[in-house]
Amino acid sequence: MTVTGSALRPSPAPRSADEERRLAAVDRYQILDTPPDGTFDKGAALAARIFRTPAAAITTADGYHLGTVNVLDTHPRQVTAEQLAALQNLAALVMDQLEMRLSAIRTVTAERQMRTAAERLARTLQRTLLPPALPQVPGLRAAAAYHAASADEVGGDFYDLFPLDDGRWAFFLGDVCGRGAEAAALTSLTRCTLRAAALYGPDPCAVLANLDTVLKGEYPGTDPRHCTAVFGVLGRTEDGSFTLTLAGGGHPPASAVRADGTIQPLPVTGGQLIGLLPEPRFTQTSTHLAPGDALLLYTDGLTEARTPSGPMRQEEGLAAHLAAGTWDDADDLVAGIRRLLDHLGTGVNDDTALLALSVPIHPPAPAQETR
Repeated sequence: MTVTGSALRPSPAPRSADEERRLAAVDRYQILDTPPDGTFDKGAALAARIFRTPAAAITTADGYHLGTVNVLDTHPRQVTAEQLAALQNLAALVMDQLEMRLSAIRTVTAERQMRTAAERLARTLQRTLLPPALPQVPGLRAAAAYHAASADEVGGDFYDLFPLDDGRWAFFLGDVCGRGAEAAALTSLTRCTLRAAALYGPDPCAVLANLDTVLKGEYPGTDPRHCTAVFGVLGRTEDGSFTLTLAGGGHPPASAVRADGTIQPLPVTGGQLIGLLPEPRFTQTSTHLAPGDALLLYTDGLTEARTPSGPMRQEEGLAAHLAAGTWDDADDLVAGIRRLLDHLGTGVNDDTALLALSVPIHPPAPAQETR
């Protein structure tokens, strides 16, 4: 007969109910999972002085306490009532410290759970304010991204791209005032209004004027809500290029990235904030996108981001960044700006929305049937 080593070892004695409860109390206070506490060390040292029992801490070279060396009596000693009372007081102080530690652990745990829930809610709500995917536009490539500056707050940046009834395509990008739930409600209203106004009449300035009217009607009185926005209409021509009409209301200028590497700002000078002024003025400009050209729209989180040396990037810094790169298409352009935002790190203190449109030099060949 073969007897294994495990069979020779005695099985552990079952724990009593009292021992289980004691171990549960140890786990509850997480005594074994926390670093050394100076309060407990001081309590042990004070007890040693009361009983005149020498004790010394075992300390590593880098300052960590591993335990203590204690000198114990070999003969019984008479313990006075005063000494026992002092020990009871010390034990009560240790218990108070454990209760304070437990309360702090519970508070930190609850705050972490609340923050996690807030971040999850913010991500979910943010996704509902943006299109799940951009549509496929014949002869055009489109890409978009959203860079959130805060994980637990909903921002107010928005964008969209959608078809019009006459075969053209409309797009917009903007930023509402504020953050959180109020900004989310304003963003939802703004997006829906822009889409409805464009289908009713796609003139870019008229669309922004309709949005201005709606915002003033929804937020009258002394607490108005406003936003900035760029709205454009694209029409494809026979040679594969696109005509572009762009209107703006208080928004940073779009940038045209030409096929030869030239960066052309498309300012809509004079366009004013939407929803704030009694009689705002909106302006528009027109251009075309030839094969190899691209258009970049962005919110001010990009141009107001601070560089490692301190100053804001501004439109000039963005133009220099675009001119220094080579951009194949809209996807490449958006990916490059996202890398820039990641590089700036904490210098980005506001959300940033990006929308890029590009005209491929060689249009994709029609799909062939596979037999």
